[in-house]
Amino acid sequence: MSAEDTFRTIASPSEGELFKDKNSKFYGFAFPVSNETEVKSHLEAIKKEHYAARHWCYAYQLGTESLRYRVNDDGEPGNSAGMPIYGQIQSYNLTNILVIVVRYYGGTKLGMGGLINAYRTSASLALESAHITERTINHLYKLEFEYKNMSRVMRLLKENQVDIINQALEHNCLLEISVRKGNSSRVKELFSDFFGVKIDEL
Repeated sequence: MSAEDTFRTIASPSEGELFKDKNSKFYGFAFPVSNETEVKSHLEAIKKEHYAARHWCYAYQLGTESLRYRVNDDGEPGNSAGMPIYGQIQSYNLTNILVIVVRYYGGTKLGMGGLINAYRTSASLALESAHITERTINHLYKLEFEYKNMSRVMRLLKENQVDIINQALEHNCLLEISVRKGNSSRVKELFSDFFGVKIDEL
């Protein structure tokens, strides 16, 4: 299998050590996410938990084959918070991840360099304490066939280490399968050549 069909993310939420500079306190948090709805939910929870903070800056990256990201300085000077956080996500080569850094203002301005260092360090501490995991990039397909072909289909799925993620067995059998990207062309070909089985990409 090629390395191109895997990606790195974190297995579970993590929290970095407290970082302090001139009485300002910075708390870094990292969360595994798969869509913007989850991003929003974690942001709301952190804002509720740290309601007395001054800034809730963040960056996230989503996707495997095509990446999309967003950064937010949340009132800090432009590019002093969100981009340094995002830089750490890139440095650790991660995706499907959200990193939030919460700042409690200590009364003394840190300047552009100080802010960049504080947000970068806090993001790094949160990622250092995370459990980083490698996952496979999978393609999803739908198989449709008559019940009489069930045993042959199941044998092929098992031989090719394909996961069934959903099934409906009525007049016709419908299976939703998840195939590792590096194996997907071969599996698609196998079932396209199998008389009586229809395969479609989901």
